[in-house]
Formats: sequence, structure tokens, C-alpha cells
Amino acid sequence: MSTEENKAIVRRYQEAHNTNNLDALDEIVAADIISHRFTAGLPPGLEGGKMAHVGTVAAIPDLHYAIEDLIAEGDKVVMRWTLTGTHTGADLIGVPARGARLNVTGISIFRIAGGKIVEHWAEPDTVALMQQLGLMPKPG
Repeated sequence: MSTEENKAIVRRYQEAHNTNNLDALDEIVAADIISHRFTAGLPPGLEGGKMAHVGTVAAIPDLHYAIEDLIAEGDKVVMRWTLTGTHTGADLIGVPARGARLNVTGISIFRIAGGKIVEHWAEPDTVALMQQLGLMPKPG
């Protein structure tokens, strides 16, 4: 597949998450995807990924990921993203909802084979998340 086709798959992946159309992921994500940022207590693969997303939306009902950059080479696509939303729902990483407005950036890397995402790495700015949830002091 071309790098442009691989980038299109990542765009579809993000759109499926932003619209909560998780069934669309079945077409573009391998069932046995390897996630290098696995959430403890969830099953591996696509099933666990869907469960993690559902849990995040339960905590942040207006969750949205904006794609800031997509860079592709070979079978990998790098996405720089910004997560926005308001923590008004369920607990998030053990923190009760307090209405915190979130704006967190991060980088994800996707490996694509056979037209599907087969591997994923994610590095969110966890310090900013902790500060916005009130778990760490903000600088200044």
C-alpha cells in the first residue's frame, strides 16, 4: 500500500473514534492488533481497544481527537494529535468528574499491513493530563 493509502486508513480510524462508530474499526484494524500502550484489565487486541475507548467516552462524553499532522514512511504512519473534552462523566484514571476541560497533545504511531492497522504506539502528554485533572500543580 502507498503511504497516502496508509494515511487514509489512520484518518478513518480517528474518524471512527470521534463518531463512536466502533464497528467501522473492524474493517481497518486487525482483531489481534498489538498495542504498546495496553490498559491493564482489558483483553488484548481490538476488543480491548474498543473497551478502552468506551471507558474514555464514559468519562469524557465530548471527547474529540484532532489530527494535527500525519507523516508516513513505509508501513508506518505517525499522527500528532490533540485530545479535547470535558471530564463530566465517569471517573478517569480514578479521578471523579469535576468538569475539568481537557486539552492534551500526543503522538501515535501506527503500523499497517494488508490494509489494516496491526500495531500501535501512543505517547500522550500525561503531565498535562494530570495537571488538568488537578493531580499535579501547574507550573508558574
